[in-house]
Amino acid sequence: MEKISDLLKIRREDLRNDGTPRVAICLCLDVSGSMSVVEFGDFKKTGNVVVKDGKKYIPVTGGVTRMDELQRGIEAFYEEIRNDAKAQYSAEICVVAFSDTAECISDFANIYRQETPHLKLGDMTAMGEGVNMALDLLEQRKKEYKSVGVDYYQPWLVLMTDGAPNGDPNELERAIARTTQLVSEKKLTIFPIGVGETANLETLARFTPKHHAIKLEKLRFKEFFEWLSESVEKTSQSIVGEKVELNTKAISQWGSKYSAETKELEPWPDELP
Repeated sequence: MEKISDLLKIRREDLRNDGTPRVAICLCLDVSGSMSVVEFGDFKKTGNVVVKDGKKYIPVTGGVTRMDELQRGIEAFYEEIRNDAKAQYSAEICVVAFSDTAECISDFANIYRQETPHLKLGDMTAMGEGVNMALDLLEQRKKEYKSVGVDYYQPWLVLMTDGAPNGDPNELERAIARTTQLVSEKKLTIFPIGVGETANLETLARFTPKHHAIKLEKLRFKEFFEWLSESVEKTSQSIVGEKVELNTKAISQWGSKYSAETKELEPWPDELP
């Protein structure tokens, strides 16, 4: 197994060998116990009761879970990036999973060096810890770009959860403050996305200065990741520093806007959160 220092050398060598401008995308994903909830398909109840993520559930056998659909969406996203002639050199993906703690399960690298990550279920929802780790990794990768003189587009952070944070409240507040500041300074684009009816959209909305979050309609992970890959491809074809008009109208096909001011869901407007 390669040492961390060796991996860092490889990452920097990749940047020196290919000066293509990079777009760093961090997927910060909730893998708490509630992501094992079965949403559709043939299933049978076991009759037992378990506590996951602070809530009681009746385990079942069979069916399709939220985690199953999320995993399929990620696999489709990686495949789309690998198949795009420009994006495969520009896009760098990092995946942070949070449950009881936060863990980086796939660090930034050229897509051809990465295997598609496989998500594993945990229990709780340490959202603040997850976002802080994601921001740290994004900042580290930006420093690496600068150290070898590689241009980069504004980094992206996808924050996806089906619940409410129950980790360290101080970590949560620190994560919210850091994220909103970066977004306000136009140093970060964030997509805070709630999954299912149990997602705390009000908390997600706090991660943006405009106090908007996106509710994923049903389990349209595939549609979301298709839109994300198209957006990455469009960005990779642009000039660093110029404004890229993403297809925000297409968000309505998979998500609705939640406004913290009205506390209601609305059709998605022609704007980013």
